[in-house]
Amino acid sequence: MGATGQGSATGGMPHRVASAVGAYGERLAARYLTEAGLEVVDRNWRCDQGEIDIVALDGDCLVVCEVKTRRSTAFGSPVEAVTWRKAARLRRLAACWLADHEVGARDVRIDVIGVLRPPRGPAVVDHLVGVWA
Repeated sequence: MGATGQGSATGGMPHRVASAVGAYGERLAARYLTEAGLEVVDRNWRCDQGEIDIVALDGDCLVVCEVKTRRSTAFGSPVEAVTWRKAARLRRLAACWLADHEVGARDVRIDVIGVLRPPRGPAVVDHLVGVWA
């Protein structure tokens, strides 16, 4: 991190601003999923392998959601920030989550939710269902 308190991992935003933007996106994504009929069962679950932003149930399918929030598309859309490596890690994290929780899930799905929060106007939610099966 530089002397200005800005880090490259946050696209030049101070960490506290990036954290607030991310938290906003996760709240919006959880509300979006609930309104779409999914049951959000966990948020920001952590283990030594990493973190899952949102865990939800879509019927008997466990849905692990990665949420990416951006204020502009200068560095690409929010969903473009999720790589196949991140998706593979999410699959491993889903197995860890299932080992710690008793749910009647028959299948596991990885979803990505991108939230674009421009300086003006409403936020835009982009939900990719079942990426990298």
